[in-house]
Amino acid sequence: MGDMDQQMLDKYRNNFLHEVEEKVDDGDWVKMCMQCGVCAGSCTFGPDWEHTPQKIFMMIRAGKREEVLTSSSMWMCTSCYNCMVRCPRELPITHIMHGLASYAHRLGLAPKNQPTRDFSLIFWENCTKTGRVNELRMTISVYFREGFISGVKKMWTLRNIGRGLFFAKRLNPMELFVSHGCKDKDGLRRALKKADEIEARRRGYAVQPRGYSS
Repeated sequence: MGDMDQQMLDKYRNNFLHEVEEKVDDGDWVKMCMQCGVCAGSCTFGPDWEHTPQKIFMMIRAGKREEVLTSSSMWMCTSCYNCMVRCPRELPITHIMHGLASYAHRLGLAPKNQPTRDFSLIFWENCTKTGRVNELRMTISVYFREGFISGVKKMWTLRNIGRGLFFAKRLNPMELFVSHGCKDKDGLRRALKKADEIEARRRGYAVQPRGYSS
């Protein structure tokens, strides 16, 4: 258990709903859920979720902190917004799911080797270095995250897609060595760092180091 997780556990003991309301984006909406199940029925991943949004909200109110924050369910959200459009109480369900995922990651409770989480971290590290996504480096990072042999198999399986990206000028082999970027990389990093500081102050977090250096 990490230091921050222990601090939050001590502060909000037996009141996980209050913790979510204070620390998770749009978490103050959770108490408005009336358990109608429309979100669960509308979700394209409904049958594949460990816990549907409806169940997640019920678990939060029941104080099942560890089960919620260590679940892979929040990371399954594809941001299709079906749940938000159809919710009779207009809860920002998608935003809450992403907020819970982010909070679990910040506490060090997010499940390791969860594909969506891994991709999110790789994408963030990739695009914040230069302000632009380096498709080649990101693809290599994603494909080879499970090892060299696995990466080679994935690249071979998707070779036709890679060829198409190359001819469409979206995959430049030279970018393995020299990456393109935005005009003011330092300004971008300062803006991201400042945004982190503001969010940490607003939520009462310790500012975490994020790889904003080149």
